[in-house]
Amino acid sequence: MDSPISHEIPTEISGIGIGALNAGIKQSVRPDLCLIEMTEGTSCAALFTQNRFAAAPVIVAKRHLLENPNTRFLLINSGNANCGTGEPGIEDALQLCNDVAKIAGCDASAVLPFSTGVIGQRLPMDIISKQLSGLIENLRDDGWHAGAEAIMTTDTRPKIAGSHFVIGDKNFSVTGIAKGAGMIRPNMATMLSFIATDATVSPTDLNKVLLEAARKTFNRISIDGDTSTNDAVVLMATGKSHQEQLSPAHAQWATFCSAITEVCEALAKEIVADGEGASKFVEIEVRSGDEKTSEAVAFTVAESPLVKTALFASDPNWGRILAAVGRAPVPEFEIDQVAIYLGDYQIVRNGSVVLDYDEAVAAEIMAKQEIRISIEIGEATVPATVWTCDLSYDYVKINAEYRT
Repeated sequence: MDSPISHEIPTEISGIGIGALNAGIKQSVRPDLCLIEMTEGTSCAALFTQNRFAAAPVIVAKRHLLENPNTRFLLINSGNANCGTGEPGIEDALQLCNDVAKIAGCDASAVLPFSTGVIGQRLPMDIISKQLSGLIENLRDDGWHAGAEAIMTTDTRPKIAGSHFVIGDKNFSVTGIAKGAGMIRPNMATMLSFIATDATVSPTDLNKVLLEAARKTFNRISIDGDTSTNDAVVLMATGKSHQEQLSPAHAQWATFCSAITEVCEALAKEIVADGEGASKFVEIEVRSGDEKTSEAVAFTVAESPLVKTALFASDPNWGRILAAVGRAPVPEFEIDQVAIYLGDYQIVRNGSVVLDYDEAVAAEIMAKQEIRISIEIGEATVPATVWTCDLSYDYVKINAEYRT
């Protein structure tokens, strides 16, 4: 039986308009200012960083979501995080919401602000404010690619994913964009992501879908172990499919949830694959007796500088993986019940190297651009997968020169 989900990337979601332009916030010819408009009646759900130094736009966006259930616009700038700017930074974010609302004819609380870039600098308000009218005039149904470019910082390429799915005899679509290349570590991962569907879903149910999708995807990636101050992911449901409302009671609710999760996973993997200085995409799957243990072990291995540099060097130094497993912050386990695989090749059995271990085989696997590390502990019945990348010379270079 064919899957009800197709992975073609739709360029338009009915009820969503996107505008992007270069405002000159940063020294780049790329767009650095984006506006997303959603039709009236759109349901909107969002998740934000758990960093205690949440940026001013995060504070304002959270406040506006609580004040007004009818979000109409998302204003996103790159090049400046508007974080560590105190009350003036919050006032700047509020002022931009007011400016958009005045031009668009809506309430300021219907506008959510988002920023990404350098921390500790005030927004160039005079530059941004002058561009808002043009930004609104530039709104287009097919603006997803321009929007994906506008939210980039150290990203080397725009990130966009989508799917079509079928419920009954009706077609639905999902499209999402994301940015992120460094300072990536849940919850969530410097990422911003904006995803929309033409399905009809209540805000409460949409939030449930987003929470679960993010748990399995955006909260399972790590590039460098840092948590950004500006992370946010927004899921919008315009209802423009003009079909019945989807809810957990619907017979094919799982199909809708799967479509959202798969778009989130595709974007999450794109973030990892475009990690700062990354040359390898690494999937780490851990199976143990419970999900928390599996996830903790997977992240410990994924964030080990020694493991990540060995990956970069294509060095099958399996002892680094073993050591990371042993120091993971989990309850005690029997080390003689640990098995480790590189791809399908087992390198550790019962807590020690396999008797017929061939380093040449392991080195060949480590030299690949996509690598899977599998770890089994004890009963090994509950899996958790984390996606990460290697740690290269370029990661240091990119971050050492980030502000120059």
